[in-house]
Amino acid sequence: DAIRMVGGMRDNPIRFYQASTSEMFGEVREVPQTEMTPFHPRSPYGCAKVFGHYITMNYRESYGLYACSGILFNHEGPRRGIEFVTRKITNAVARISLGLQDGLALGNLEAKRDWGYAGDYVKAMWLMLQQDSPEDYVIATGETHSIREFLDLAFAEVGIDDWEPYVTQDPRFLRPAEVDLLIGDATKAREQLGWQPEVSFPQLVSMMVANDLDLEKRKMEANLR
Repeated sequence: DAIRMVGGMRDNPIRFYQASTSEMFGEVREVPQTEMTPFHPRSPYGCAKVFGHYITMNYRESYGLYACSGILFNHEGPRRGIEFVTRKITNAVARISLGLQDGLALGNLEAKRDWGYAGDYVKAMWLMLQQDSPEDYVIATGETHSIREFLDLAFAEVGIDDWEPYVTQDPRFLRPAEVDLLIGDATKAREQLGWQPEVSFPQLVSMMVANDLDLEKRKMEANLR
């Protein structure tokens, strides 16, 4: 409504991007997931995002607004919050390698996600807002990797081949309704937007570990002053 009020009812110049999420798919009905895959969210977050997705679609169809949704699969990077599993892992790996931490507690190590680089996904968001007409797009790498694979690559970055002595599984970190597998099909984005991911999964993990090593070393140096 704010967009309609400010931009006017006709020829509204405002363009709106809605951040949807792969968590809307939840208990997936098909693999890989596309823009046409039915939603079955398994968390309050996923349910809320489904509402946001559909209300954006409703305003677009009802009032002709340029309103589009990006169904973004997991996108990570050095700025990811420490409470998210990918950053939790890379931060712990850095600290363990520097002798600052003994171990790491995680939940389900078998969960699989389609992880991409946040910078690549921001480019996709921008491209979505440059089109002649608004549409919704899945933004994903088309690859799926488990938590175990992420651990393999992250610990390898600091020269640790066997990470099992450092990692424990804690039931407190298990989801009441787990989403076991997410993998997106970004064919529409590739064909209509000319978008494709540039940073690979190994490059992403390496980037995040390197950043956390740098941050932890800076903290150590600051404490010595």
